[in-house]
Formats: sequence, C-alpha cells, structure tokens
Amino acid sequence: MTEKNIIVALDDPLDYQGMLEVLDPKKCIIKVGSVIFNYHGRKILDEVADHGFEIFFDIKFHDIPNTVSKSIESFKGYPIKLLTIHLSGGSSMIKSALVSSKSIDSKCIGVSILTSINEKESKEIYNQEIPKTVSSMFNLANETDIDGVVCSPHELKLAGNLLQDKIKITPGIRLSDSNSDDQSRVMTPKEAIDLGATYLVIGRPITSHKDKASAFEKIYQSIYEK
Repeated sequence: MTEKNIIVALDDPLDYQGMLEVLDPKKCIIKVGSVIFNYHGRKILDEVADHGFEIFFDIKFHDIPNTVSKSIESFKGYPIKLLTIHLSGGSSMIKSALVSSKSIDSKCIGVSILTSINEKESKEIYNQEIPKTVSSMFNLANETDIDGVVCSPHELKLAGNLLQDKIKITPGIRLSDSNSDDQSRVMTPKEAIDLGATYLVIGRPITSHKDKASAFEKIYQSIYEK
C-alpha cells in the first residue's frame, strides 16, 4: 500500500467544513467531486488545500482532446494529486489529458465503468456485459499508458492482470455493517487492499456518521491491523 491509501469523499456541499477539521491530512486524501465543485467552484479546492490535504479531483473530464487538455491545465497550482477522465473519451483524449496532467504535477486516472451500473444497464449502454466492457476499457488504458484507473472492487483482479503497474482507485468500499447505498458492486476495505487496490474511496460510512473521526479511524484500523 502507498502512504495515504484512503480517499475521503466530501459528499455534502452544504456540510463539509467539519470533515476538514477532524480528518488528518497525513492519513488521507480528500475527494472533490462534481457536486461539491459545482456548488462552490474553485473555492472548495482552496479550502481543502488550506487544511493541508492533497486532492483527488474526481470530475471525470470528457470532451474533445483540446478542451480537456486546456481545462486540466487551468488547475495548475492546486495540490491535485489525482484527477479523473472518462476512458470512453478515446485514445486521443486520453493522451492529451495525460500530457496536461503531468504539466500540473497530477496523475491522470481513467474511469472505466461507473460502479452504479449493473449488468442490465451495461448491455443497454455498451451492448455487452460488464466484464467485457471493463476489459476493453482496461486494454485502452494500457495502450495509452495512462497513470491508473478507477474500477469496482470486483474488477481489481482483472486490473491486476492487465494493469499491473498502474494506480488502482477503488470506490464501492463499505464496512461489513454498512448499507451499500447506490453502488452495486461493493467490498470491505481489507478485501479491496488484498486484491491490489492502491487507493480506497470512502464517503458515506464516514461523512454520514455522527462521530466522523471515529468512523475514519475504524476504517483505517481495519486496513492496517494484523
């Protein structure tokens, strides 16, 4: 595992300051997604940075190559450790995004298939089952030499085979006593790490808890305990 393997998602754009106060920037990275970014704009990046956190900027860039490239470059100066793009944007877009990500000292991470998508939806959208869709996306990631991928915990074994040296960011992480919410393919933190996840994205099990610091520590200890 890397030094900071837990990425905490700021889920509530109207109630996030408390999270930044109680979490330790030495133990986690903060995810800024599209909802909270659309509410607050770059102000949220400034706030997260002011509290000493590195940022996982998960807004999934997806447009023509030049637009994606210029958009990414506009975030130079922020402590964005990781940012996401949609692999479905194609090889030209991916390569442009990768160059721009390097220019702002960030890693470019490709989103294969959203974890909320089930088999029925995969057939509707991609005309094939989830494993085949993910495999195609991972092959594209490998061909373009992107820094890493976001994938469901249950795609980690496949990612390990096809993308051995790539970063693997895994959402759909829950404690064994948590509800699965809207992510159809979930797994516990320890299970995901054992299957090769580099980073774990965890939101509601921490952000919806009354004692957020305690909830974080419980997850942290579940990963590192012998």
